[in-house]
Amino acid sequence: MEHAGESHSREHTFDKDYWERHWQERGTDPAATPGAAPNPHVVRETAGLVPGTALDAGCGTGTEALWLAARGWRVVGADISAAALAEASAQTAARSLAGSVSWVEADLVSWAPEQQFDLVVASYAHPAIPQLAFYRHISEWVAPGGTLLIVGHLHAHSASHRHGDAGQRPPIEATAGPEGITAQLDSAQWKIITAEEQSSTPPGHRGGNAPVLNDVVVRAVRQS
Repeated sequence: MEHAGESHSREHTFDKDYWERHWQERGTDPAATPGAAPNPHVVRETAGLVPGTALDAGCGTGTEALWLAARGWRVVGADISAAALAEASAQTAARSLAGSVSWVEADLVSWAPEQQFDLVVASYAHPAIPQLAFYRHISEWVAPGGTLLIVGHLHAHSASHRHGDAGQRPPIEATAGPEGITAQLDSAQWKIITAEEQSSTPPGHRGGNAPVLNDVVVRAVRQS
């Protein structure tokens, strides 16, 4: 039996078709244009890190990956969407960062890099598996002494909430709080630096009508 307000709402899956459609439709989004500001949580949490190798897991159009590369990191940006990576590649050339960042089209659920990294970032990355399983998966790509940085949406799950396509909402498994994320990290191997809920305004949005995002931010250092 359908409840009131649910007849036009269904859960979507974060598969390749979804993300190709998502990025193709965002051509005029200010957050997806060249020169867009990086996620403020990523800026804050990486400010004190010594640049090394980095992986941006689910990099989209590459805003954070390019920001890191401009600050001395050697970055791999990986994403499932060819449309997103085409924009990322164009921005790389425009910023003369071709030697500092490379792009990989891959399904991160099944893909594994050939190396571990000093920094692995997942900023609003949604795979076609539950978020906690995804975070546990990418944590394996962090080198000893390296940093895992997760910035995720805390989605509402009412019928009125929408993400992406009209009339659709993300599955409940697409959100995870700080306690759930840190529980995936073995305390014998990881030191938790940050585990909190934060609010932010999406890059490119200003003024009294700017949307407010409720986020989870977790930063952890791999001890061994």
